[in-house]
Amino acid sequence: MRILLTFLILGIFISQGIAQTCCSGGVPLSNNLGLPNDGKGVLVVGLNYDYNNLNTLNAGTVKLDDSSRQRVTNSVLLNVGYSFTDKFAIETLLTWVNQSRTITQFGNQNFTETSGVGDAVILFKYSIPAFLGNRIVLNLGVGAKLPLGDSDILSDQGIQLTADLQPGSGAWDGLVWASASKSLNFRPSTTVSGSITYRFTGVNNAYLNNEATYEFGDEIQANIGFSDQLLVLNTIINPGIVFKYRKAFGDRIDNQEIPNTGGQWVFLRPEITVQLSSSLAINSRLELPIYSDVEGTQLTPTLRFSTGISFKLPNKKKVLIN
Repeated sequence: MRILLTFLILGIFISQGIAQTCCSGGVPLSNNLGLPNDGKGVLVVGLNYDYNNLNTLNAGTVKLDDSSRQRVTNSVLLNVGYSFTDKFAIETLLTWVNQSRTITQFGNQNFTETSGVGDAVILFKYSIPAFLGNRIVLNLGVGAKLPLGDSDILSDQGIQLTADLQPGSGAWDGLVWASASKSLNFRPSTTVSGSITYRFTGVNNAYLNNEATYEFGDEIQANIGFSDQLLVLNTIINPGIVFKYRKAFGDRIDNQEIPNTGGQWVFLRPEITVQLSSSLAINSRLELPIYSDVEGTQLTPTLRFSTGISFKLPNKKKVLIN
């Protein structure tokens, strides 16, 4: 029975593979990690809105002339970070997600939408200041993705929706994260930074009402960017530009690899942060794909936009100097 079910589901994925998105439409968990460690006792909170539109159909690296399918993900992300010491900190990411899929064919439109609490992340971080130089800071982190979101939502017809439309994954994942930054000697206000995240995905053992298992492919994300600090009308502004590389491995159902999942992408991300005060900032960024190479035929990201606000509560204890 399980073998028959597996081949039936694989057949659905093959026949409708261009509706699959290799988890590109899901909650941007790894994409929103890395709150700064601002010293012992400092609490940092960030609230962001993330919009991700997938309306580009690719076969490998070739863009197809087909706009009949669209995926949109709207996410609300709450980051909370606390520094226990100047080196050791913890960060959590809580999510709410709304996902929709629209298929237009022969004058008919099929619309599917889900909403709910998404998965969460907890990350333990360690900072190494003056790493290989006075102006280099290295941060290391390990953590996990917690399956808080629903992964068994049904369609209006009472059929369980596929994994890529569920708010949660139904599986525990492992995370390894590292970042480094260096301010330039000739212009200390300019910073070069980079980060890398590897997500080891777990298995949802209760997929399709406990009839199958599902595993999203492991994922690698790497970023390298430049930012500067400018004073405009007595306000500190930090413009920046980031190049992002993402590779997702293919998904698996009952340990069988699913066609039309997995791929690699390169994105260009201009961003800007406005420091309203020493403890309050607003940020915005636009993410545009400049290279896409997907397995088989898939919807691939068209554009992503996010904006939010962050504030920090410093340690109230003050050191008195005579």
